[in-house]
Amino acid sequence: MSITVHAPYEVPGVETVLTEGALAFLEELHTRFADTRNQLLENRTSAQTEAARTGSVDFPAETRQVREAEWTVAEHPPALQDRRVEITGPAAPAKMAINALNSGAKVWLACLEDALAPNWFNVIDAQRNLAGAASGTLEFTSEEGRQYSIRDDVTAPTVVVRPRGWHLPEKHIEIDGRPAVGALFDFGLHFFHNAKTLTEQGRGPFYYLPKLEHYAEARLWDDVFSFAEESLGIPHGTVRATVLIETLPAAFHMEEILYELRDHASGLNAGRWDYLFSLIKYFRASGEKFVLPDRAQVSMTQPFMRAYTELLVKTCHKRGAFAMGGMAAFIPNRREPEVTARAIEKVREDKSREAADGFDGSWVAHPDLVDLCREEFDAVLQDRPNQLQRQRDDVTVGAADLLDVAAAEGAVTEAGVRMNLYVAVYYTAIWLSGNGAVAIHNLMEDAATAEISRSQVWQQIHNGTVTADTGVKITAELAASLLDEEVERLRGEIDDAQTFADHFEPAASVVRALVLDDEYIDFLTLPAYELMP
Repeated sequence: MSITVHAPYEVPGVETVLTEGALAFLEELHTRFADTRNQLLENRTSAQTEAARTGSVDFPAETRQVREAEWTVAEHPPALQDRRVEITGPAAPAKMAINALNSGAKVWLACLEDALAPNWFNVIDAQRNLAGAASGTLEFTSEEGRQYSIRDDVTAPTVVVRPRGWHLPEKHIEIDGRPAVGALFDFGLHFFHNAKTLTEQGRGPFYYLPKLEHYAEARLWDDVFSFAEESLGIPHGTVRATVLIETLPAAFHMEEILYELRDHASGLNAGRWDYLFSLIKYFRASGEKFVLPDRAQVSMTQPFMRAYTELLVKTCHKRGAFAMGGMAAFIPNRREPEVTARAIEKVREDKSREAADGFDGSWVAHPDLVDLCREEFDAVLQDRPNQLQRQRDDVTVGAADLLDVAAAEGAVTEAGVRMNLYVAVYYTAIWLSGNGAVAIHNLMEDAATAEISRSQVWQQIHNGTVTADTGVKITAELAASLLDEEVERLRGEIDDAQTFADHFEPAASVVRALVLDDEYIDFLTLPAYELMP
């Protein structure tokens, strides 16, 4: 097996990341696990086809004995016992990484996936920043001369790294003439460079696993962890993983996922935005009963979303695993105090509900929300680090409850279609420019919300949805016209004509194809990645 690095430009410190030993480790990971990964991706396609044909998904019959047996995940290390506030954000640039480390949160979800645009600079810089976080030496000086460093008067959060999902490639590295597996690239480099340091500190290595669709995909991760630990002389079970339940099929495999990872399992997370994206994707052409209202109207109190989150808490605590709540995406805006005050109240209600439901902690996207989230969980947890002891025996959730989209309150409006197109183009443009997380109208948007936005429009077109506000059927022609108008709106908002030409025009072309083509493309980031250096 041969490995080739395709570096489009020089990145500072790349030689400390792509060392001879690290590249050899990546090769070995691919030799052992890439073929299984490829087969599992093929299995996804057949599962989606079957779901579309039947209009349903169910709990797997072949694993009933796992769900009925008595077992728990391994005992949790001290560094993960208290997760009441987790701040999410990309592992690059260094400034954002340092701000997260100084936020006062219990955990930093260092994202290499939905919040990180995977250009060559970012994937290398993120690994350098994670190494600096592990050693406590991360520093950064801005162009204006402002210095950023890890504060010594704040306890740094435990770092939990989110590698890319199984479906994403890393095109800058080829192994035997094929792009590397993004998940193995991200995990392999982080583990190789930091596992021993983090193990000695008792602070890792820990991971968040995104986009799983089947318990066999969790089994593959468990095999990867076991091999990596053995290869570097790390005790078995040192690695701990929290799985984002952010795909529809994963909601039917929660217990099985924990079971497959039980020596390495930490918990499950309610990845709410990607979960909605996955639901739309699975039933995109299955009729009006699966057409959601405007994205802004799909709150966590909708019955099918309540079923999903309550089942997650019940499952986790039954198996001794942590249940982690969803992200508060609001970004405080000091120039709009009234807007900020209303949004803060909604965030507080959301975190209060999660704490009352039994979650052990939750996510925020901005340091200013850390204290708010902590206050709501402190009120419930008090002096306890978590509420694993709270069993949700009162919860009974069946397949029909998880799939009851038709009961969702709200409507599809032309204003919602416009906003979806606006957000999809805006986010994709920023992603192409190298930034994977951007504030749009005071909300932190990442790839998940862009995926929902473009997928909703595709679904509405193919199901002949009629808007509630204008009474007009959403057709490809109408969507194309609205897209043109939203692109012109963006042109008027972007001051730099060159930036618009370099990023927004290509983004508009990508979104146009994704929304208007008859064939649905599973992930926005795959065609967009081809345009990224």
